[in-house]
Amino acid sequence: MKLNKLFGWLGLFLMMVSATALTSCEDQPDKFELTSGTPTVNYIRMPYLSQSDSLITEASLKSIICLVGNNLTSIKEMYFNDQKAQLNTSYITDHALIVQVPEKIPAKVDDKIFMITKDKDTLTYDFHVSVPEPVINSMSCEYAKAGEEVTLYGNYFVDDPNVPLTLTLPDGQKITKFNSIAQSTITFTMPECNTEGALTVETIYGKSSSAFHYNESRGILFDFDTPWDGTNVLGNHGWHPRDILSDDTSLSGNFVQLGNGTAVMSEDGGWDDSNFSFEYWCGSWDTPQNMTSGDGVALNQLVDFKNYKNMSLKFEMYIPSSNPWSAGAMQIAFEGYDKVTLSGNPIDGYTGTVAGANAKIFNGEDGMGSWGRAMYRPWTTTGSYDTGNKWVTVTIPLTSFTLDNKGATTDKIPSSAADFASLTMFVTGGGVNGTECKPIIKIDNIRVVPNK
Repeated sequence: MKLNKLFGWLGLFLMMVSATALTSCEDQPDKFELTSGTPTVNYIRMPYLSQSDSLITEASLKSIICLVGNNLTSIKEMYFNDQKAQLNTSYITDHALIVQVPEKIPAKVDDKIFMITKDKDTLTYDFHVSVPEPVINSMSCEYAKAGEEVTLYGNYFVDDPNVPLTLTLPDGQKITKFNSIAQSTITFTMPECNTEGALTVETIYGKSSSAFHYNESRGILFDFDTPWDGTNVLGNHGWHPRDILSDDTSLSGNFVQLGNGTAVMSEDGGWDDSNFSFEYWCGSWDTPQNMTSGDGVALNQLVDFKNYKNMSLKFEMYIPSSNPWSAGAMQIAFEGYDKVTLSGNPIDGYTGTVAGANAKIFNGEDGMGSWGRAMYRPWTTTGSYDTGNKWVTVTIPLTSFTLDNKGATTDKIPSSAADFASLTMFVTGGGVNGTECKPIIKIDNIRVVPNK
C-alpha cells in the first residue's frame, strides 16, 4: 500500500490501525476505482474506533477526519474552503473517506467542503476549519538592534483585513507595519527597544507570547563583557586562548572568534584546536580546586541545570560572507568533573574521578569520544554557510547532545546537572566532508535557557 507523502507518519499509523479501528473501512478493495454518480455525506467523525461516536462539524488545520456516506469513491477532488486536500485512494471506500484537512490557512472562508466528482459535478457539505492562535517559535536575532530587519518564525500568522496582525514588544510598543507577513514568518524593522521580555503576536484567531526573551538576560554563561561576580569575566579557560574581540560588527561589546581568516579548515574538518576551539574548563590550580567562584567557576553554579531536558543552549553567531564555513562540525560538549577540569586536583565534597585538562572527548582517547555532544554544521544544507554579515541566534536543545565524535548516536549522554560543569566548542571532524575553507565564526551571549 503506497502512502501519500503528505500523510507522513500519521498515514503509516492509520494504515496499521485501519484493519481493526476504522469501522467503515473493513471492505477496502485491493484496487481503487473512481466511480460515477453522486456522493452523499451522512456525517463526519474522527477516524478511530474509540472516537467513532464523536460526530464533528469542525476540525483544525492538519486534522485527520473521516467522511461517512455513500458512493464516496466518486469524489475526484476535495477542497476545504479554497484549499485543496490531498486524497489518498488507499483510504477511500464506497462508505468512508479519510482525509487530512489542508495545513494552509484559507484565503476565502466559506465554511464548506467542496467535493468534485468524476463527472465534474460539485457538491458541498457544511464544515468549519478552525485556525489555531499564532505560534512563535524563534527570532532571527534575539538581540537585534534598532533599524535592523528581524524575522519571527512560527505558524498561523494571519493578517485579516478586518483584524490586522499586531506584534507587541516587551516595552509595550505595538507594531502594525510589517515588511512581509506569511503563514510561518513575520518580517519587520526593529524599533528602539531596551526592555527584556517576550514578544506577543495577536491575530483574529487569538494571541500568544514567545518562550524566548528579546534582550535575553537569563542563563548567561558567557557574554565576554560582564563580570559575573564583580571581578571576573568568564572566557578562555583551557589550553588555547581564543581571541576575545570587539569591532564594528560587534553585537554588544566583546565576542569570541573561531578562525582568523587565514587558518585553513580542511575538507574533513582536520584537527586545529589552536584556531578553532573555545575551551572553558572549570576549576583552578588550588588544592582543592575552587569550583564556586572566580573565572573557573563550574557552569552549573551559574545556571540551574536540574531541568536540562527542557532547556536549550543558545548563542549569537556572525559569519562574514567573505569567509564562509563549508567544512567541519562545531562539536559542542558539556563536561562534568570526571571528563575535564583545569588541574585535576581534588574538589571539596566530590569523591568521584577528577580529570585534568585534556581533549579526549574530541580525539577519542580512552573511549571518551563516545561522550554525547551536539554537532552544529549548517553548511551541509547548501554546501557553504555564512550569516550575510549579520548576527543570528542559534538554538540547540540540550536533548540534542546525543552524538559521538564521529557523528554517530551514542547512549553516553548528559544525565544530570553535574554533567554541565565545563564547555568546549571545537570545529573539527564530525564524520561529514565538505570543502576547504578559511571561516571566521564570531560567537556571543552563550546561554542556557528554558524551552517554555
